[in-house]
Amino acid sequence: MHQYTIAELITGLREKRFSSTELTQHYLDRIHTLDKQFNSYISVNEEQALASALKADERIAKGESGDLCGIPIAHKDLFCTQGVKTSCGSKMLDNFIPPYNATIVENLANAGAVTLGKTNMDEFAMGSSNESSFYGAVKNPWDTNTVPGGSSGGSAAAIAAQLAAATTGSDTGGSIRQPASFCGLTGLKPTYGRVSRWGMVAYASSLDQAGPMTRTAEDAAIMLNTMAGFDAKDSTSVDEAKPDYTATLNDSLEGLRIGVPEEYFQDGLDNDVATLIQSALAEYEKLGATLHTISLPHTHLAVPAYYVIAPAEASANLSRFDGVRYGHRCDNPSDLMDLYKRSREEGFGEEVKRRILVGAYALSAGYYDAYYRKAQQVRRLIKQDFVDAFKQVDVIAGPVAPTPAFGIGAKSKDPVSMYLEDIYTLPTNLAGLCGISIPCGLTPNKQPVGLQLTGNYFAEAKLLNVAHQFQQQTDHHKQTALND
Repeated sequence: MHQYTIAELITGLREKRFSSTELTQHYLDRIHTLDKQFNSYISVNEEQALASALKADERIAKGESGDLCGIPIAHKDLFCTQGVKTSCGSKMLDNFIPPYNATIVENLANAGAVTLGKTNMDEFAMGSSNESSFYGAVKNPWDTNTVPGGSSGGSAAAIAAQLAAATTGSDTGGSIRQPASFCGLTGLKPTYGRVSRWGMVAYASSLDQAGPMTRTAEDAAIMLNTMAGFDAKDSTSVDEAKPDYTATLNDSLEGLRIGVPEEYFQDGLDNDVATLIQSALAEYEKLGATLHTISLPHTHLAVPAYYVIAPAEASANLSRFDGVRYGHRCDNPSDLMDLYKRSREEGFGEEVKRRILVGAYALSAGYYDAYYRKAQQVRRLIKQDFVDAFKQVDVIAGPVAPTPAFGIGAKSKDPVSMYLEDIYTLPTNLAGLCGISIPCGLTPNKQPVGLQLTGNYFAEAKLLNVAHQFQQQTDHHKQTALND
């Protein structure tokens, strides 16, 4: 059963070939047996999952179920789950039990989806390798000596090892798309504001966006149908009509204009990755699309702009963790200042501390104009690059990351090298656009590589259509890390 896509599981449940209870128990058994080697889960909620599966079976029997009813999924551990620990991969929140559900958790639960547990992640979503988690590094099921990508590495590894039918992730600078590329999955970052951020613990509020991680584009469309929508509780949620994302999956790509940025194919891109991307683009030409060389001239400024803006927002967002209201509190503080200092020193890991310090510096008196304001001006230029490009093309294609998955520990001592892993994904977040990573092949070393497709604002349906048509003609998305 774990080999089925969501679309296939829906058919199986409706045809009574298996029940949600049987399916959920099957996944729970796999998690208990296999996840010791991958560390993709922080917590597994067996009793709650089976209770939800039983309710789903009752709904299915009454004919009251929707598409996701009875489907076992997992949530990245920064989405608040009522009565279940939400840690953000940090010691700071190791004891935090939310009294409410995040909006997307509630949406999926109302649809009948079964939550298996919470997946591992880089601490407070700060990282590109899933090595900064308080609960230990996640290992890539394709090669356990390599990273799964970050920060949604646990969510990616859980699907790659077939320990969940789908997972939720968050993408601040590529944290859905990059692990999807490293683990051979489909990962969708929706337009900023398309999916509610309410109940998602904030890293950088103007960049964070929740999205689905699945095996196929069709599955991502099914997930997004439930996840997306306006939420009055989220001031950044956009009140935009939501289409049925599955309705246009089979539309023809004849005449589709694909932009290929010249800046994405320069020094720094691994040769094996470049070869697979070019092969994928040639496949699109067979489907009737045309390729157009375009320029996104400010791409090289995305990394420095992001690593001023995101840490600045993080330094403000994480100021709430002070040892007073909730989260980690140091033992026997001598006074209030000692409580603040030691609680934060003990509760946060090194990467989080590094970004808080950078952000606080960029926002400090005398440096705000030189750094933060300048970074926001660069952000506007990056957005304008895309606005101009979408006057010429329908979607933009290129690599997700410069390399396939790298070795565990290979970049952990070199933060700048780690940050450069996000060079192709960061611009999409800075501009607030939607983007998707889909598998486009394996390197000679059998490592997955993802093709990134970027769409205009609220063009998720078009991206999913373009991704689905590619997957109808190729079998890259059918390659699995485990042969069982």
